[in-house]
Amino acid sequence: MIETATRATDAEIVVIGAGPAGLAAAEVLSAAGARVTVHDRMPTAGRKLLMAGRGGLNLTHSEPLDRFLGRYGAARERLDPTIHRFSPDALRAWAEALGQETFVGTSGRVFPRALKASPLLRAWLSRLSAAGVSFRFRSEWQGWDDTGALRFAGTDGPVETVRPAAALLALGGASWPKLGSNAAWVPDLGERGVEVTPFRSANCGFDIVWSEIFRDRFAGEPLKGIAASFGGQAARGEAVVTAYGIEGGVVYALSSALRDAVEANGEAVLHIDLRPDMPADALAERLARTPESQSLANRLRKALRLSPLAANLLRETAGAALPRDPASLAALIKAVPLRLVGVQPLARAISSAGGVRWSEVDADFMLRKVPGTFVAGEMLDWEAPTGGYLLQASFASGVAAAEGTLRWLGEERSKRSD
Repeated sequence: MIETATRATDAEIVVIGAGPAGLAAAEVLSAAGARVTVHDRMPTAGRKLLMAGRGGLNLTHSEPLDRFLGRYGAARERLDPTIHRFSPDALRAWAEALGQETFVGTSGRVFPRALKASPLLRAWLSRLSAAGVSFRFRSEWQGWDDTGALRFAGTDGPVETVRPAAALLALGGASWPKLGSNAAWVPDLGERGVEVTPFRSANCGFDIVWSEIFRDRFAGEPLKGIAASFGGQAARGEAVVTAYGIEGGVVYALSSALRDAVEANGEAVLHIDLRPDMPADALAERLARTPESQSLANRLRKALRLSPLAANLLRETAGAALPRDPASLAALIKAVPLRLVGVQPLARAISSAGGVRWSEVDADFMLRKVPGTFVAGEMLDWEAPTGGYLLQASFASGVAAAEGTLRWLGEERSKRSD
C-alpha cells in the first residue's frame, strides 16, 4: 500500500481518470478513510497501462536519482519533491507488495518479473475495491454546471451531477486518444480560466522522405546497436525504419529537441552512428584491409558486419556513389545524416508535451482558480523520454495530489470549526 502521513478524513472525494495517476491517488485517499469514487469514460481501468505492458511495462529506472530527475527538463524543479516523496525505490516496493516482483534490465530500466501489466493491474484493482473504492466506468466528465457541481454523462440516461468535498483530475494528456487520453477536458478548464499549454507529440517518430526503393524494401526493419545524436545530446539503442520515416528508442530519447527544431526550422538533421562501439580510425583500418576487388556491399558486410539495411542507409543518405576512401567512408558510418522533415501526430505519439501550466497549480497540485480541485499525471505540463520516467512521474504526482487533497480538506475542516 502507498503510505501517507497525512491526516484522516471521511470525506467524499471524486477521482476522474482510472490510469496510474488516478489509481495511485485513489489508494492514498482511501487509506486515509475517504469515500472515493473513480470515474472514467472508458469501459475498464488502466487502458494505456495495459498497452505499455505490451513492451514489458517499464515501470521506472534504476539510475541515480539526480540523473533521473534531469530527464524531466524544465519541469524538474516542480517534480523534484514529488519524485523524492515517491521515488523509484518506493514504486518498486509498492509493486512488490502487490506480489509483482521487479528486476533491473541491462539498460537500467525496471520491469515487473511478469513483463506485462495485467497481473499488476488486477492485483491493484482488487486491493482498491477491498479498501472501499468505487468505480464508475463509461462515465465521462463534462465539466461543471452553473452551481459548481461536477457533470458526468453515461452511455445512456440523463447527465448526473455530483458535489464531492474535493475532486482530483487525472485525465491524461493527448496521446493515444483511443485509449482515453483525448484532452477533451481542455475547454472545461479553459472556462474556469485555467491556462493550458497546447499539446504536442512527445516520444514520437519523425518523417523522412525516403526513396521509393528504400522505403519498400526496408520499412519495418530495425537498426540495432546504434547511437543517435542531435544538439549535443546522444542516445544508444535501436530504431526502426518506417514507411513515413523513423521511430524507436534512440529517436524518442532525443524527440523533444528534434521536435522543437523541426517545428522551428522545418527540418532537423539527426546523426546515426552505425558502429558506436568502434572509433572511426579502427573502422577505416578494417575497410583498408579488405580487397578493393570486392563489392562495397561485401566489404561493409565482411569488414564491419553492417546489415543490408545499414549499408543501404548509407547509400540513401549519401547517394548511390559512396566514398571509396576508407577514412571518408568510416566518417560517414559514424555520422549518417538523416533529414527529418516532419513530426508524427499526437495520435501516434507515445506521450505528449503540454498540459495544465505549473503556474495554475499550487504546491499541493490544487488548481488556484478552482479551489478543491486537484490535478495529477500527464494532464500537467511536463514531458520525459521513455525509460520509466513517464510512469514514475504519473504515479508520484498522483500520490502528491492526493496528499495535497487531504491537507486541504483538513485545513477546510479546521476553518469551519474555528
